[in-house]
Amino acid sequence: MTDTPGWASPGSSEPSRDGARPPADAPAAVPGPSAPPQATPGPHTRPGRPQWGQQPSGGHSPYGWGVPQSPKPGVIPLRPLLVGELLDGAVGTVRRQWRTVLALSLGIAVVAQGGAVLVDLLVKGKTGAATQTLRLVAAMPLQLLLDVLAAALLTIVVSRAVLGRSATAGEAWRDARPRLLQLFGLTLLTVLMGPGVALLGFAPLIGYSVSGANEPATTGLLFIVGVLALPVAAWLWVRYSLAAPALMLEKQGVATALSRSRRLVRGSWWRVFGITLLSKVLSLVVAVVIAVPFRFIGLLLGIDSLDDRGLGGATQQGAWMVVVMAVAGIIAGTLTTPFMAAVGVLVYVDQRIRREALDIELARAAGLPEYGGTGWGEQAGPTPARR
Repeated sequence: MTDTPGWASPGSSEPSRDGARPPADAPAAVPGPSAPPQATPGPHTRPGRPQWGQQPSGGHSPYGWGVPQSPKPGVIPLRPLLVGELLDGAVGTVRRQWRTVLALSLGIAVVAQGGAVLVDLLVKGKTGAATQTLRLVAAMPLQLLLDVLAAALLTIVVSRAVLGRSATAGEAWRDARPRLLQLFGLTLLTVLMGPGVALLGFAPLIGYSVSGANEPATTGLLFIVGVLALPVAAWLWVRYSLAAPALMLEKQGVATALSRSRRLVRGSWWRVFGITLLSKVLSLVVAVVIAVPFRFIGLLLGIDSLDDRGLGGATQQGAWMVVVMAVAGIIAGTLTTPFMAAVGVLVYVDQRIRREALDIELARAAGLPEYGGTGWGEQAGPTPARR
């Protein structure tokens, strides 16, 4: 079970309802000790929500005009989300909780760029065409650790933002720390299943090129083999993309989290793929826009190709270029890391709302009285986030 109400998986309290939304003709009960008798539900009634024109317990409608609207205690309305609403919720999380979010992402970005600069100092551009590849491989272990840390901390922040609550960096660390080791193992498995499969597909081509052979027909054939591995890698990557938030929020084991992601994505692979790809493209655009002026500054300093020269020759311009691009990377990472993390968590929330009626549990957890909530002020925890 989780410390935050509303996140437990269905299997922890009731039989799993994966694969289908709750029946649309289920009785629409208004929770609470004095709920009035319910009218016969219509064909589009959502469980736990007042019907059109029906007033919940308390004698008045909180929605106005007798028409129910989806509750929105936090950054998203508690109902199945449109793509624009999901992206807006990710941006809203960064905007509303900017102190915590930017503090966490800034620290992670500084460490990541510091590691990249250290690799530049060690490589010094002396490996020729393999310099960029060597940088990526050398920085991969540190980047993996930082990705795990970012996913753990920001998942806690986003989950609080969905309920309209705030979380400090200390609270996020306290809640995420017990799950870090499991999340690291899960991330390592998903990396091996996704990017690892793609790398395995291109391994023959890489080995053939490193050996010095240059037969066009063989090179083309090995390239086709690598390309054929990409759809498999993408399929696995999306299939298990919701495992990290499932592990953090449902407090399940690694195997259970992978199984949860598989069930939540089933039947919605293209939707999850499209949203994730769109968010990555938007993040890339932001990173490029930020990097362009810094790259222009580098050109003014007389450095036209950092990959070839790096810090080779110990030129002052080369050192300045590394610093300038590191600053660009820190700014870009500070902005894009929390956005990507928020999108991942909100996709997970959206899929559970669609399949398991999680919106009703979240409304109760947020303390909405018309859904049987007791009010956040009566529970232990931080004060609600300012909207």
